[in-house]
Amino acid sequence: MNTESVEEKVIRKIKKCGRGNLFFPSDFVSYGEVKNIHKILERQTSKGILLRIGRGIYYYPKIDKQLGLGVLYPTLEAVAEGIAKHDKARIVPTGLYALNRLGFSTQITMNIVYLTDGYPRKVALWNGATIQFKHTPPKNLAFHSHLAMLLTFAYKSLGKENITDDILDKTKELLAKDSNDIVKQDYGLMPSWISSIIKKLYEE
Repeated sequence: MNTESVEEKVIRKIKKCGRGNLFFPSDFVSYGEVKNIHKILERQTSKGILLRIGRGIYYYPKIDKQLGLGVLYPTLEAVAEGIAKHDKARIVPTGLYALNRLGFSTQITMNIVYLTDGYPRKVALWNGATIQFKHTPPKNLAFHSHLAMLLTFAYKSLGKENITDDILDKTKELLAKDSNDIVKQDYGLMPSWISSIIKKLYEE
């Protein structure tokens, strides 16, 4: 009887999940000791099967063969969402990155900050970028509308005095894609000045 080795089990799980996914040593603890899992993942990295994109974070890369681009690295957003999924936590970008996501700013930052109801940490990545997770009470992330949540933290980052007509116009365009019936359920989670602005934009 041929018994599958721990390494074979790890490789099989990685390939089954498919390219473009993140992996953590704890994903494989049912197969063996953590120390051994670390060695297996490092071995697969040295073989070029996996990429180590951060401490204890491995990536099974997508490969572009059509255009000849080779290895396609994950976006910072994909890495953040992968970490959140692993931690079973909710996240929302804040600061400059939130403004960029909404189209309020064209500035790009390599140091992005997320609020999370999970474990706070700072993750240094392969390309010099960092992702920081700052803890916030779960109620702050209990929005029904992802857009409403993103707008709330983007507006808070800007401050009431820095909400320009251009930002209001862009906000109105975004809100047109999200039902007021959903967004209004989140008014109680917003500072009153933000909910007042959004209510007014829906009424215009």
